[in-house]
Amino acid sequence: MPLEATSTFPLEETADKEFLYTLNFGPQHPATHTTLRLVLTLEGETIVKAVPDIGYLHSGFEKLGEDLDYNQYVTIVDRMNYISPILNEIAWHHAVETLMGIELTPRCKYIRTIIGELARISDHLLCVGAAALDLGGITAFLYAFNMREKVYNIFERMAGQRFHPSFTRVGGLMFDVDDEWVNMIRDFIRNDFPKAHADISKLLNKNRIFLDRTKGVGVLTQEEAINRSASGPVARASGVPRDIRKDEPYLAYKDFDFQVVCAKAGDCCARYFVRMEEMRESVKIISQAVENIPTGPVNVALDDKLTIPDKTATYRSIEGLIQHFELFMWNRRWHPPVEECYAATEGANGELGFYIVSDGEGRAYRARTRPPSFIHFSMFPHLIEGHTISDVPAVLGSLNIIAAELDR
Repeated sequence: MPLEATSTFPLEETADKEFLYTLNFGPQHPATHTTLRLVLTLEGETIVKAVPDIGYLHSGFEKLGEDLDYNQYVTIVDRMNYISPILNEIAWHHAVETLMGIELTPRCKYIRTIIGELARISDHLLCVGAAALDLGGITAFLYAFNMREKVYNIFERMAGQRFHPSFTRVGGLMFDVDDEWVNMIRDFIRNDFPKAHADISKLLNKNRIFLDRTKGVGVLTQEEAINRSASGPVARASGVPRDIRKDEPYLAYKDFDFQVVCAKAGDCCARYFVRMEEMRESVKIISQAVENIPTGPVNVALDDKLTIPDKTATYRSIEGLIQHFELFMWNRRWHPPVEECYAATEGANGELGFYIVSDGEGRAYRARTRPPSFIHFSMFPHLIEGHTISDVPAVLGSLNIIAAELDR
């Protein structure tokens, strides 16, 4: 049977002679955003059972982590949550640096914090824009994606690439940022984003159709959120005040004043409002950070022999040339302890963690990830049961499932 959302066939016959039907929602369907498949069992238009079926975007990401060194693998983690790639990079190198006991420079911490929050805004913009689009609101989608282009411009200025920056490195960054980059961020948080955020809010916050389609739909209680390991906006929309940036501060988050945004309803509408307010909090963090970026290097000292030397050191000193050669050709400078390490950051969709097993070599012996989408997708059958087919895009969009995080 073709895997299309319009294909149905009788599944079984109940005692009162009514039929249950199977509906394949995806893997190619405009409201799944990517290669997701849901096998829905229907009684009329009411969903009595839902089975998520993953495996349509399997890329072997985790196995590649065992074949590439600690810097090379950053190009792979970029492609996991491809909506906010830089947050994946930050999480990966946070785990590597935790394993190796590396303390970042103050300037690097601030820059990573800024770009991480920009990526969070970009991710939330896609989520709320696409959620509105799935329910018939194309204008909000256009406003959101216009702002995402502004974020891409900032990343392009920073790294030379718009979508997959591959910008972080062990102990630092690919290279430093300039004053023009700082001015672009100032313009974004002061002029561009506040207007777009206000426009989206005016379109959706009191929109009768949007509210009717999201309120009371896909309810996840606080107890269920905890028991089902929810994190990020999904958990906070259910009243779970968990945010790794506050509870286990990393980078420079302890230096900034911001609030953890929570709601109580736990439905699709609450998840929308939490993301909208989180973007405002991200702007607060960026505003504080961009005006107080420390001076100094972005990479740990050359004497540590852990980071890639800058071009000047590579071309003009024998020490820099040797270090560059050994890092790229033999990975000789990386001698992490023979240990296991798990470290997590607050991704746009929740707890994003990496588990590394080291055998002392320049690449991981085992590399595994804890992606929020995989956890949240497993909740979908519970959230959608008893709802109708038209509620599937609303619930799926509010969870913001990214398929590349599912299969890995």
